[in-house]
Amino acid sequence: MITPVLPLPSEKRETGCVTADRPAETTPADDPATAWALAARTGDPDAVDRFVRALRPDVVRYVTYLSADRQLADDLTQETFLRALGSLHRFEGRSSARTWLLSIARRTVVDSLRYAAARPRPADVDDWTIWAERAQPGGLPGFDDGVALLDLLDALPAERREAFVLTQLTGLPYDKAAEASGCPVGTIRSRVARARAALVVLLDEAEGLGAPSAAA
Repeated sequence: MITPVLPLPSEKRETGCVTADRPAETTPADDPATAWALAARTGDPDAVDRFVRALRPDVVRYVTYLSADRQLADDLTQETFLRALGSLHRFEGRSSARTWLLSIARRTVVDSLRYAAARPRPADVDDWTIWAERAQPGGLPGFDDGVALLDLLDALPAERREAFVLTQLTGLPYDKAAEASGCPVGTIRSRVARARAALVVLLDEAEGLGAPSAAA
């Protein structure tokens, strides 16, 4: 069950560098999100704010495509950060905060799907009704492209979709994607390759269906 909504990060900005009481020396200089995660373990509200700001876009993108449900994505994102903030005391920086957080996001989506599957579904609810409930208002920049990609990804097997989203949409390296998914790097590479091939076929089919009307 989705827990109450996590308040959005405040608008407070920091102009200085990491303060002396934060463990910047234990974190790679090119991974500030991990530095903020380590600092946030002590309950530093500014570190929590910066940690959420740094990684929230990646989590939103990941859970949206993995769950194939735009309306549920905000709740899943909030739940992911609630779980992460509750587990920060166990985060030691052995992996990047991004990899660690996306693994939590993955479990959050899986738990949500299991919960949804366990709920009784009225026999008179048609599939088109579910899709109608997912509909978003058009007219927004990039909306049509986003819906088209979401539809194409939804046609992929879940494991291939996840591998593609992690590496191609969130930009996670293959080894980190493998760590987040709990499988070998070679498996991730294979899934991404197959997902790409399938998407090319699906895109060609979609364009082929649209060609006659475009010509008219």
